Amino acid sequence: MCELMGMSANVPTDICFSFAGLMQRGGRTGPHRDGWGVVFYEGKGYRLFRDAMPSSESELAGLLRELPIKSCTVISHIRKATRGKITLENTHPFVRELWGRSWCFAHNGTLKGVRRRSLDFYRPIGTTDSEHAFCWLMNALRSRFARPPRPTTFWRQVYSLARELDTLGSFNFLLSDGRYLGAYCSTHLSWLTRCAPFGAAELIDDELRVDFATVTQPTDVVTVVATRPLTRNEIWTTMAPGSMTVFADGRPWLSLGS
Repeated sequence: MCELMGMSANVPTDICFSFAGLMQRGGRTGPHRDGWGVVFYEGKGYRLFRDAMPSSESELAGLLRELPIKSCTVISHIRKATRGKITLENTHPFVRELWGRSWCFAHNGTLKGVRRRSLDFYRPIGTTDSEHAFCWLMNALRSRFARPPRPTTFWRQVYSLARELDTLGSFNFLLSDGRYLGAYCSTHLSWLTRCAPFGAAELIDDELRVDFATVTQPTDVVTVVATRPLTRNEIWTTMAPGSMTVFADGRPWLSLGS
């Protein structure tokens, strides 16, 4: 199984602290040695970094750990291959365009038989069940809506489609176009919101501690989503299987199935 991490914030924020912990799970404190990737949104644009190397050994991952790229929406993934070879094209996150927006997707789990589902406009480049599921999801949304629907209508439809795919196995995923961050829990997913009054946090997977009161403003709000909690001294909210939470500007915006 893979591991996911996402961030939603009301001001551009870097993920250096959280990523320092997550990257250690890619071969050092966890078995996820089969590649990693991260997307940083900036307006309608995005920066995508991917590597088929273990994140704990990747020079590129080490660079991003130290490089404070600021974004309001981030999706990251470290891979343990269950379907598809260890190649760059099979490395998450995956990105597709819909309605003039770049949609980013990362998945944790295995979906048996998903590649028997027919595809139309969107097709996978690699051979993972994850990318096939993403293409199927995007095709379904494109067919259902000729133009962008209201956000609540859109995310309710995403949730309905997620529940359908969830019957094929496990389908934890993160999805975003840079404005909203949708997190669907099939088995394991947790989130944490940091806001004033800020305190200190200690990583589980690395000997790193940050006092957020010294690096934030009182109006900052940041939510981090992860497969497993990244810090040892903060209270994380565990999502219920079959539930979905959509975040906007750093806070939970819509909850479905919980």
